[in-house]
Amino acid sequence: MLLVTGVNGGLGALVLERLAGREGVVAGSRTPERVPADVPARLVDFDRPDTLDTAFRGVRTLLLISAGAAEDDVVIARHGAAVAAAERAGVEHLVYTSLSGDGDHLPYALAHRWTERRLRASASLRWTVLRNGLYAELLGAIAAPGPDGVISAPLGDGKLAAVARADLADVAVTVALAPSEHVGRTYELVGERALGGAEVAEALGVEYRPGRLEEARAAVAASDALDFQVPMVVGTYSAIAHGFLAGPGGPGDLAALLDREPRPALEVIAAGR
Repeated sequence: MLLVTGVNGGLGALVLERLAGREGVVAGSRTPERVPADVPARLVDFDRPDTLDTAFRGVRTLLLISAGAAEDDVVIARHGAAVAAAERAGVEHLVYTSLSGDGDHLPYALAHRWTERRLRASASLRWTVLRNGLYAELLGAIAAPGPDGVISAPLGDGKLAAVARADLADVAVTVALAPSEHVGRTYELVGERALGGAEVAEALGVEYRPGRLEEARAAVAASDALDFQVPMVVGTYSAIAHGFLAGPGGPGDLAALLDREPRPALEVIAAGR
């Protein structure tokens, strides 16, 4: 049995779509009533660890999609509870969606690295880590034109090796359906062509006039963002602007696991406008 967590989120929903109709696939969600009626579903609430032992019973492969944005201690508690429950339930293989290695400078990297370390320390679990790059859809959102039609995101001349979320879903399905082929592997799944504000602006036919980080911080703080989300967004801008997320500049694990060319990030951004 393969259980996929977080199926009501963006990545999890795409994974579930790709697994539709397969025998032995179960969806895990804190709101199982929202799972499509033709998919078996179990209650999986990482904030209620008592739900996990029952949810993971009989599961051979667990695809653990990172359990949501929150403060580090909350995310670590969620992931720790999930890994411990998987061990108790006798899960054989855990596939975890982590953050790309070049994302270590991001404010939200710590919980991912803690989870990877916890998996490596497990005495019973086989594991695979999918280090997902930042989504093309995310770049499209944080570099969206303002009401004046100008992109003012503080990206400077920096670029991001953005990756289509659909490609990450394809890779997750490939690995989860044949986990024995990927035991102990950590895959870096980033885009092959790095994009900056200028490339996004050209694709959208608008102007790019990058602003300053302090202006972005004020704008995010004045929005409906939670307090912990402000440094997350600003830290993402800064890491891109200062050249930490530009990727390797060529084919890597993503293309190899897809066995095809990755979706062009600019096309994903233009389509989502």
